[in-house]
Amino acid sequence: MTNTPDNTEDEASRYQAALEMAVFAEEAGFDFVNLEEHHCAQNGWLPSPLIMASMIAARTHAIKIGVTALLVTLYDPIRLAEDIAIIDLVSNGRFTFVAGMGYRPIEYHAMDKSWEDRGALMDQVIDTLLKAWSGEEFSYKGKKLRVTPKPLSRPFFFIGGMSPVAARRAARFGLPFYPAIPRPDLELIYHEELKKHGKKGFVYDLGGANTMTFIDPDPESAWQEIGPYFLNEMQEYSSWKVADIARPSEAEVNSVADVKASGRFEIITPSTCLQRLKTKPDTTIVLHPLAGGIPINRAWESLHFYKNDVLSQLG
Repeated sequence: MTNTPDNTEDEASRYQAALEMAVFAEEAGFDFVNLEEHHCAQNGWLPSPLIMASMIAARTHAIKIGVTALLVTLYDPIRLAEDIAIIDLVSNGRFTFVAGMGYRPIEYHAMDKSWEDRGALMDQVIDTLLKAWSGEEFSYKGKKLRVTPKPLSRPFFFIGGMSPVAARRAARFGLPFYPAIPRPDLELIYHEELKKHGKKGFVYDLGGANTMTFIDPDPESAWQEIGPYFLNEMQEYSSWKVADIARPSEAEVNSVADVKASGRFEIITPSTCLQRLKTKPDTTIVLHPLAGGIPINRAWESLHFYKNDVLSQLG
């Protein structure tokens, strides 16, 4: 969830609404609630996804909860293992995440972590999580220790990234690989590395899940009203762009028309959405109701249109 840089007074209402929306999503039959993590963002991007995930877990019973991506290199490895174990227990195994290292030096500075050592940090964190969740004693920085509580089962997670190093890391640990956009070249590297290490795994295919959908009976009018909030989010995100590494939502956008042309966001009618799901039942619809500071009442309207005029018609 994000806001506008000059609209911090209603942050409490937005976070409270986000929790209520997660409960609503479960009751309406949604499959998944996803969170993200960024720090020092001008638009207030969610910086504490584990806290938010734990609150959602406490308020729900069945819906899956995830973080894409959890910037694991910014955490103390043991504390991270403990926190995720607690969320796993409270949620009864509903929590998943994509382990990422981020790509913004300012986040490492803010968390007192070494940007230059981020690769080594990633390896250390992944190794520690896997050992800690075994429930067995293991060696950590020269001493034996055992992390408690043991999670319900080893929490499921991917290794994310958009580089050959990330693909090889995922294969080396025998973990599934999650590139932010389709990358056949990285998929090939991943599978070659799996064979090299005698491991099994898979690459997650996002399909159309990189498009964020807003439901409204009058898309053209809604673009005029909601489009500037999409623009706000995309401009902040694209300002973090790293040379030679493509990521979703990093297209240069200077107007609502640019946002519309990028395909990152769409506004469609309930009937269009319903027809899409009837034609291709395996289609993933991703709603991002609080993007870029969208007013809470309009966010709720989109969710209700989806529940009442789309999901209810699918049977």
